Amino acid sequence: MRVFTYSEARQNLAKLLTLAQTETVRIRRRDGSVFSLSVEPEPQTSPFDVPGIKTRASTEDILSAVHESRSR
Repeated sequence: MRVFTYSEARQNLAKLLTLAQTETVRIRRRDGSVFSLSVEPEPQTSPFDVPGIKTRASTEDILSAVHESRSR
C-alpha cells in the first residue's frame, strides 16, 4: 500500500489509477484525513439479466393486451 499527498495524487492521477489496479492507494489531505483508492471488480452478470416471473397469462393473453394498448 502506498500513500500519496493530495498534491501528488492530483499531479499523477493516471499513474495512481494504474497503480490502484494492483494495490490499494491512499491519499492524505493536509488536514490529515486519508482516503483509499482501489479497483472495483466488474460485475459478472449483465444488468439486464433479471429473473423471470411465474404467471398464468398465456402468450395469447399477452399479445391481445399489447394489441389492445396499441389500438387506442
